[in-house]
Amino acid sequence: MKRFRDLSILAAAGFLAFTILAFRGSQQRVHAAASPTNAMAQAAAAPASPAPDAAGSASYEKHCAICHGEQREGILPAFPPLIGIKRQMSDAQITDLIHKGKGRMPGFSTLPNEELTALLSYLATTPAITPLQAAPAAGNRRGPQLTGEAAAGGALFLQNCAFCHGRDAMGGETGPDLTLSKLVLADTDGSKIAQVVKEGRNEPDKKMPAFQFSSQELNTLVAFIRAREAAAAAMKGGRRGVSVADLQTGNAEAGKTYFNGAGGCAKCHSPTGDLAGVARRYEGLQLEERMLYPRNAKSTVAVTLPSGTKVSGTLAYLDEFTVGLKDSSGTYKSWSVDSVKYKVDSPVEAHVEQFPRYTDNDIHNLMAYLQTLR
Repeated sequence: MKRFRDLSILAAAGFLAFTILAFRGSQQRVHAAASPTNAMAQAAAAPASPAPDAAGSASYEKHCAICHGEQREGILPAFPPLIGIKRQMSDAQITDLIHKGKGRMPGFSTLPNEELTALLSYLATTPAITPLQAAPAAGNRRGPQLTGEAAAGGALFLQNCAFCHGRDAMGGETGPDLTLSKLVLADTDGSKIAQVVKEGRNEPDKKMPAFQFSSQELNTLVAFIRAREAAAAAMKGGRRGVSVADLQTGNAEAGKTYFNGAGGCAKCHSPTGDLAGVARRYEGLQLEERMLYPRNAKSTVAVTLPSGTKVSGTLAYLDEFTVGLKDSSGTYKSWSVDSVKYKVDSPVEAHVEQFPRYTDNDIHNLMAYLQTLR
């Protein structure tokens, strides 16, 4: 498990370095665009009435490129690519997203209708340089060069699926390793893969948008996934994934004792409550990652107003100036931190505090116990 922790630390450091480089790159673009020389050159070169594609491109560069990339290729793992976005969403849905924003994306509610129309038209075009041309082909990174249907599927996969499942289909920031997927391995004719792609998934722990691909495009996607599955199977220990059997070496009874005792897990979790059936939803490395680094664990906050009234809810925002929450009705409320008292309860902190206390046996045993919760 020490090696696993070291890898986790390296991954975190790599992500931090990537974020800093992306930020510096975006700053350089902003500074370059703001320079008098560039501004004069752009003003001289710009036509009086730009064509719709030019207007849409300018709007994208102004509002979207800093996060989603100059060629709409995305900045992984934080920001998804927008190439092929119209395979996932209608113009009405994209418009609603632009106006309201979502998550870390701000809303652009005052965007003029003419500019919005041009932006939607631009998003429907194909960039001059696609991510597949700008980066090594998926088939070149691991395994032999792809040809025919698999190569065509690789281009579609890179544009539409790699953000979640990784460029080589072996797992990404939010999506599972498709080369180890039970559905993929059991799907002899590609129909199950095609169905998931067309219909998407909206289960609590398995969310995936539906994609509008033709039958031929679906065939190429299946061919690419099959090629990646074959390449992964031939790696002979060199693959990135971890076998489920590798994480089944602990003692389940010892893990249960740790769960209810020294580990303190039972203070927040219940094998018949929130963890019921957890081993059916996750397995192997995915289950261990959830155990060590829980995702989407909501922090709560209790705010005491000057009048003595207490307001509680899910923590929505907190910095040195403002504390904000969403109450039980979903209403957002915020206050200056100087005017109220507040207390945050963060479930993730309990997991973080446990890191220096874990032994390898603790983790192996706890994993063995969690795998019995089916």
